[in-house]
Amino acid sequence: MKDHDQDNALLKMFQENAGQFLSGEEISRKLSISRTAVWKQINKLRNAGYDFEAVPRLGYRMLDEPDRLSRDQLTAGMTSRYFGKSIKLLDKTTSTQEDARQLAEEGAAEGTLVISEEQTGGRGRMGRKFHSPRGKGIWMSLVLRPKQPLHLTQQLTLLTGVAVCRAIAKSAGVQTDIKWPNDILFQGKKVCGILLESATEDERVRYCIAGIGISANLKEDDFPEDLRNVATSIRIAGGKTVNRTALIQSVMSEMEVLYELYNEQGFEPVASLWEALSGTVGREVQVQTARDRFSGIATGLNEDGALLVRNQHDELVPVYSGDILFNTR
Repeated sequence: MKDHDQDNALLKMFQENAGQFLSGEEISRKLSISRTAVWKQINKLRNAGYDFEAVPRLGYRMLDEPDRLSRDQLTAGMTSRYFGKSIKLLDKTTSTQEDARQLAEEGAAEGTLVISEEQTGGRGRMGRKFHSPRGKGIWMSLVLRPKQPLHLTQQLTLLTGVAVCRAIAKSAGVQTDIKWPNDILFQGKKVCGILLESATEDERVRYCIAGIGISANLKEDDFPEDLRNVATSIRIAGGKTVNRTALIQSVMSEMEVLYELYNEQGFEPVASLWEALSGTVGREVQVQTARDRFSGIATGLNEDGALLVRNQHDELVPVYSGDILFNTR
């Protein structure tokens, strides 16, 4: 029996015996494979997003099957008019940013969305690796074609953060806040990262790619050990599984509403919404830029979207790029 056939046969056994334990010996006998091969097939299914409980003398029990996204379901329930109306849904990719960039170069319309069940090379700011396991999160990139000048594209990162915060609250009932410029936090732990990248020509923005990575249904042991103290998921925060389809649809709806508001009225109303959701404003922070490191109190945003920090000399310093660390006492 080929591996693919073994996978299907094993899944069928567990689905036909929902909630029941199947011993390794029983599986081995019915599939005519060794006990070691049973263990390998179980682990293979785990890596594909299936959840199993293993108990000595009882065997294995399937607890949960992966939540697979469907392009038809996504588009059928999309309430936005053009954000997310054109979707490229992938099973596995290196990075949705690169896929969306290629589509943008080929002339894809604003609002085109790339989603993947898994990323093998997802990245955040400054080239940092972004953990994107199969079937557990929302890993997507949106094509934007803004008319604003290049130096104002930072504002779109902040707009995206507001949209994601509002969508998580509406569809999952979890209240998060924003850490400048691009992290969404729950009780100090990261649940979402945002990466905005621009393609320019002659000082003109040709397009932007808004990358959004949401840790939706990861459990604690889905995170690498080095991330467990700094990252969490909406499922952990809210105590229940997240409907990924509904959350994607909600993010697209919120993005479109805010983007249209931004195009009509400028950055000011978006900045007000951002400050209301911010977990940075009013806190003592350490700022690390390419040239400097200093401490101060974050007071808000300037008209460009830079974070305003009042330093020890009572000077209001705009921070356009850098890392923000929260001071704790």
